[in-house]
Amino acid sequence: MVAVIGGVVVAVATFLVVDSDSDPTGPKTLTSDQASRLAVTRFLNYQAGGRAVTIDVPGTAGGLTVTGSIDYRRKVGYGVVRGTGRDTSSDGLIQWTATTVFVHPMANAPAKAPARPPESGWYRRPLQRYGSSLDSSLAIALKLGSDRPDNAELLPQNGAAWVGRDRVDDHQVDIMTGPSAARASSAPAGAPAGAPAGAGAVRYWIGSDGTMYRVRVGVASASEPVAIDFDTHSYVPVRPVPGATPTR
Repeated sequence: MVAVIGGVVVAVATFLVVDSDSDPTGPKTLTSDQASRLAVTRFLNYQAGGRAVTIDVPGTAGGLTVTGSIDYRRKVGYGVVRGTGRDTSSDGLIQWTATTVFVHPMANAPAKAPARPPESGWYRRPLQRYGSSLDSSLAIALKLGSDRPDNAELLPQNGAAWVGRDRVDDHQVDIMTGPSAARASSAPAGAPAGAPAGAGAVRYWIGSDGTMYRVRVGVASASEPVAIDFDTHSYVPVRPVPGATPTR
């Protein structure tokens, strides 16, 4: 399973690009209200403690879908990973931090991960900084929480923009991008995705109160962006796998 999960993509530090599939009217300069909502969106995830997430990772041999929860205070995620349009060799439970991935292979993976992780059957490996679309997606999902708001004044100065409106479930949202690749390195406080210097913009679907409902991030090796959707199911508090200590 570990070998299958480690697909070929570029580094986390270079894989972010703007999703060009959802650009109905923009881009336009952010208003002060939009900049304020973009600045607090990651902080609201942290303030909430955790969010339920579904992460869809595209791939040439079929995709992977992670359904689970992320604890943004402790910076650890947990869920079930299942293949789409491929065999079940990658299916199972998964827990991850910024540095480590734990996998529990399962031939018949459930639709949702059990609230209490199994006591045995876990395999530990480092989270790959290079060459894995899944690991890149997991790392970015963790970075969508921050213990402080970003600088709203710097966001429009560094290329963040409004690109349109949409509905996610019953929520009216604005679609915004973060700072551009060319400017992000000069203004780390203005990069709401927490992306490394030199990374490109990320596209956010943000509600009227700053709540993050959807994120799209391009992976260079894939023809379609990684999709991260929030509140697709009920949040379940993340319990550490036996013998695992999440990075704090």
